[in-house]
Amino acid sequence: MTTQDRLAGDAARAMDEIAAALAGVPEDELDAIAGELLAARRIACYAPGREGLALRGLVMRLFHAGLDAHYVGEMSCPAVGEGDLVVLSCGPGRLSTVEALAGVAVRAGARLLYLTAQPGNPPASQADRVVHVRARTMADDHAPAAVLPMGSAYEIALFVLADLVTNRVRAHRAEPVEVSRSRHTNLE
Repeated sequence: MTTQDRLAGDAARAMDEIAAALAGVPEDELDAIAGELLAARRIACYAPGREGLALRGLVMRLFHAGLDAHYVGEMSCPAVGEGDLVVLSCGPGRLSTVEALAGVAVRAGARLLYLTAQPGNPPASQADRVVHVRARTMADDHAPAAVLPMGSAYEIALFVLADLVTNRVRAHRAEPVEVSRSRHTNLE
């Protein structure tokens, strides 16, 4: 087997891992997530580590779609309260930062959308909606069978899921793509 053949095989297996994770999210769940986003006055998102990159991508696309979306920790992120939605992701579950932010959101009266591969762990019980993304994370990355290491399958699936949800948001808003493009920065 050549190096190129091995690379092609690993790439195909990686794509299969991501596709399997996304296939585990029911179709109606995508519409429900889009509904939560569209109903929110404003949206604040947070996830630790590489998952945070995926949710930053979600914030960017929601902004392009015309929604008032922010990333927690940025100076421009406003306070949340009644009518707002906080989107948290914690693939492996049980991270103190995510649990603390969930508590703040709930106490402030915001709705909580929680994305995770471990729906039995906190703060799932506090969430208004829990989305189970069935992918390997750091919590269960002990078997060598997967090609994507240390939770990468969850993180990449989350990034793709964010774009799929954003497509539904844009479809509900029925704006031409030119309107979304007009919201894209010209400072790059």
